[in-house]
Amino acid sequence: MKYKIQFLIIFSTFIFITACGNKNTTNHNHEDAEHNDSHEVTNSVSFTKDQINAIKLEFGKIEKKQLTAALRANGILNVPNQNKATISALMGGVIKSIFVQTGNNVNKGQVIATIANTSFITLQEDYLNTTSKLDLAENEFKRQQDLQSGNATSLKILQIAEAEVKSLKAKKSSLKKQLELVGINPLNLTSDNIQTVINILSPISGAISAISVNIGTYVDANNPIAEVIDNSQLHLDLFVYEKDLAKLKEGQTIHFTLTNNPGKEYDAKVYAISNTFEENSKAIAVHAMVEGDKVGLINGMGITAIVSLENATVDAVPTDAIVNYKGQDYIFAVSEKNNNENEHNHSENHDHSHEHNSSIDITVNGDVEFEKIPIKKGTTDIGYSEVVFLTELKPNTKIVTKGAFFILAKMTNSGEHSH
Repeated sequence: MKYKIQFLIIFSTFIFITACGNKNTTNHNHEDAEHNDSHEVTNSVSFTKDQINAIKLEFGKIEKKQLTAALRANGILNVPNQNKATISALMGGVIKSIFVQTGNNVNKGQVIATIANTSFITLQEDYLNTTSKLDLAENEFKRQQDLQSGNATSLKILQIAEAEVKSLKAKKSSLKKQLELVGINPLNLTSDNIQTVINILSPISGAISAISVNIGTYVDANNPIAEVIDNSQLHLDLFVYEKDLAKLKEGQTIHFTLTNNPGKEYDAKVYAISNTFEENSKAIAVHAMVEGDKVGLINGMGITAIVSLENATVDAVPTDAIVNYKGQDYIFAVSEKNNNENEHNHSENHDHSHEHNSSIDITVNGDVEFEKIPIKKGTTDIGYSEVVFLTELKPNTKIVTKGAFFILAKMTNSGEHSH
């Protein structure tokens, strides 16, 4: 908003000066202006010295800059399957309590809910009964061994007693494992502390991403109760095309922003490159581990990434020198006529006190004409942008480095209105 207000103030001043300048021109010049304004948007426009000073145009030349070349690509944030867990109960029951909410951080083994079912009581009862029967069977087996040693009992009775001990041991072991799986410690279980509810524990540390039940909900065995995600291993899957694959290698740095919230930048480092194409596309997945701050990042978010490549020396201009009109990028160059006059002027006058970023530098006799030069914008870094020219531009041509939007405004305003 601040920049829009500044723009309106400066542009209003510019229009005022332009109007005043037009009043002082000859009738012949006024007729020429009317004739020019009757045309569609042209590729050139003229400014007086007063107009140039009023809007504070600055000038420079095409520079050679070492900008960091980069590859832009889209991707998605992902968490490996071993860092995601669906929390469920091994036995069905009614949810009695819930101790977490979506977004809460939990530790491995933390209780997130409790569940009740009469089958839990039956399971514990069976374990206690089996334990008692096993004690009795082991005593009977020992007694039969003593009798057999004195030939006071038959071998068959001894074998039956031994089989009973083995059967009860197997059943006790099975019941013990079942109790452990549902979260009941059989070593502490007695007839006085049979549990009516069991705890549902988080299998991993992370953040609760979803809760699928309410208190009183009946859930069957293995039905989802909640989901937890460990974002510490968050990585991004970046999708690049075959032609760009050779530019990538493990260890490269990726800067990325969220597609729907580009205000904050994050970093990641490439750790693997897939060797297969993604389904239904010619893209190849590049996997990178997110580094540093992960606040605000969630599994499944879309991202826009820039992969740093190498430093490249390219033709560049200040990013502010580039304007966009109807989808095409442009810069403004001082016309060849003014450049030639300026060179002649400097050959006679060697005072270079205003040589850089000065309107006087290019303001010679009469108005200064600016030409609209179409370009393709490339890599942007350190306030400069790479430019690829779509038409030929002579070396050392002066360009507008600041205030180009004023020139575009006058050019489009003049071209779209007739008198």
